[in-house]
Amino acid sequence: MVLSKPTLPLPSVHRFRYSSVFHDGKMTPIRATLKEVWNHLSWLDLLSAFLVIAGSALQLLNFNAGPSNFLKYLAVLAALYLLVRFIGWWRSRLLWSLRNRLIVAYLFIAFVPILLILTLVFLAGRILYSQLGAYLLHEDIQQRIEMIEDISEHIAVAHQALPPGVTQEESERILAAQYRAVHDRDLPGLAITFSSDSSLLRKLDQSGKKSFAGLLQQADELSLTSLKVIPDRKGERVVTVRVPVTPVFLATIAPDLGAIQLNLMEHYTSGKEPVYSSGVEQYRVAKPIPAHNRGLQPAAFWMDTPVNVVSSFDSVFVGKDGKVDPLRPVLAVFNARPSKLNGRIFASFGELRLFYLFGFILAAVVFLLIEAAAFVTGFVLTRRITRAIADLYRATQYVKSGDFSHRVPIEHHDQLGELGQSFNEMTGSISGLIEEQNKRQRLENEISIAREVQNQLFPSTLPSVPGVEIEAICKAARSVSGDYYDFIQLSPTHVAIAIADISGKGISAALLMASLQAALRSQMLTDGTERLCTAELVARLNKHLVRNTGDDRFATFFIAVYDSATRTLRYTNAGHLPSFLVCHGKSERLDKGGMVLGVLEDYGYEEGSIVVGPDALLIGYSDGLVEPENVYGEEFGIRRLEESAVRLHGAAPLMVAESLMAAAEEWAGTPEQADDMTVIVARLR
Repeated sequence: MVLSKPTLPLPSVHRFRYSSVFHDGKMTPIRATLKEVWNHLSWLDLLSAFLVIAGSALQLLNFNAGPSNFLKYLAVLAALYLLVRFIGWWRSRLLWSLRNRLIVAYLFIAFVPILLILTLVFLAGRILYSQLGAYLLHEDIQQRIEMIEDISEHIAVAHQALPPGVTQEESERILAAQYRAVHDRDLPGLAITFSSDSSLLRKLDQSGKKSFAGLLQQADELSLTSLKVIPDRKGERVVTVRVPVTPVFLATIAPDLGAIQLNLMEHYTSGKEPVYSSGVEQYRVAKPIPAHNRGLQPAAFWMDTPVNVVSSFDSVFVGKDGKVDPLRPVLAVFNARPSKLNGRIFASFGELRLFYLFGFILAAVVFLLIEAAAFVTGFVLTRRITRAIADLYRATQYVKSGDFSHRVPIEHHDQLGELGQSFNEMTGSISGLIEEQNKRQRLENEISIAREVQNQLFPSTLPSVPGVEIEAICKAARSVSGDYYDFIQLSPTHVAIAIADISGKGISAALLMASLQAALRSQMLTDGTERLCTAELVARLNKHLVRNTGDDRFATFFIAVYDSATRTLRYTNAGHLPSFLVCHGKSERLDKGGMVLGVLEDYGYEEGSIVVGPDALLIGYSDGLVEPENVYGEEFGIRRLEESAVRLHGAAPLMVAESLMAAAEEWAGTPEQADDMTVIVARLR
């Protein structure tokens, strides 16, 4: 595939450092940079710049017609495109130099901590102001509740001390008028009533004190209510002191806060309204009560941004059916200026509050000066670093051109000086390094060839036999695995499953694997192979390896032929770790066969046969799966592998294979493999 040259390419090292700008004396670096950028601008870049300018002009002129809005949208997209282009150019140009990189690094080192601290302080201040505002609102309402509770107490005392000749009705009328006149300003809408009906008090009074004071919600009305029993000559009377929560009342509370609104809540049933959760209950706004003629105070300074707060009160709700909800929430929404809340916080300091504020500002200025000094110090220290790196860079250009005689000047005996000395020593032995690199390249080529050969040996497709599901996983310990597995469909009802472990590593093991695979498939892909004895097949493979490989080459091998029609499994194990069959919660090892392949030419092998039960699992594996050791030197072992397979009997073959791999790796406790790990899982339904 041919890649087109990018419109705004990354600059080469020589073009950036040795541009004509620095030796012809006719053009400044800035003009040269602008000219180079202009020469590499595409028509899309120019169109995007035009759209950004046009969109900005429309925004400044406040044009909001249909076409202008579409043009503004295109301008936003064009700005994003130019931003991406600029970031690429900025990284390639500005950050190419180590000096600039260090400056940017020091900038982040000095700026980011301050930014994080300021952000944390800002968030903490917002939380503090929110809590303080909610506290002031709660306290003010609680004071009003205590005030009406005191009124009911005073009325009760005065009612019991009636002078002779004053009737009960006259006394109640006089007391009500008197307290309304006294508290009309603090408690607008104050109502005082007397009644012989104590049913409401009995519902609200859960403590037996014959009194109640708090927020009471009846239907869609909220009020500050106090009820108290007054002994009478004829029995008992109930005095009710009530202040309805109205916009006028809300305008009188918490003067340090801005706009206030209380929201009465009702149980949420359905709909799209915002939902408020309180415990397991869900509510929605039933009726908002905004404060009358109340807004946010003017800002004291430019950072005096408002704080928006949502808080809640607990009220007692009495429904039309008489049911009482003692914890019905009332949602309070308000805002406040931090300057007003600060005044409330520092009110107790009096004149000293300016002293504390000055101390805080002074400490902030000192810290900023220290941070600035640290930034300047870091900036100055970069000069020595960048000079040494520039010398090293110049030396690499000599080496790049083939001149190994150039040496880096050593000015300081520090780490950078040692780096230059090491570079000088390296150039002296560069020929040996090149030869070593060539050897390594040849080795990598050999490994790459072995990897390609091995990838061609593994089956690319799974056999399609009714009632048989097969999955396999092979994890190489190095680049090339010494494990081999294969699946061969012999007939519509017969499938052969093979797994082997080849001695050796690298391309020699891959070639031996290829030879074994070719011999196996040449034996298995002839007519009638499904009836061939597996012991005879293994004997033929053994002769092939003995005659065509060296004495130090051998392979462990296991092959099984399964007939789905008769549910018969025939197998031969040639020195391989015994595969096993899991059925009905039990495991049966398949160990009949003989010794490894490639040692004795005329060795006789044995065939094993077993009738497979329904929904059985055939597990084949290599030694890398059972030999991992834990920190105590204990191997994972075949027994643990069998136990894991029995537990996973009902899972899909792929999940079984992955879980067995994971169990072995977890046992080893290290991501590094000591040997190749291969597992085959066949579900025989």
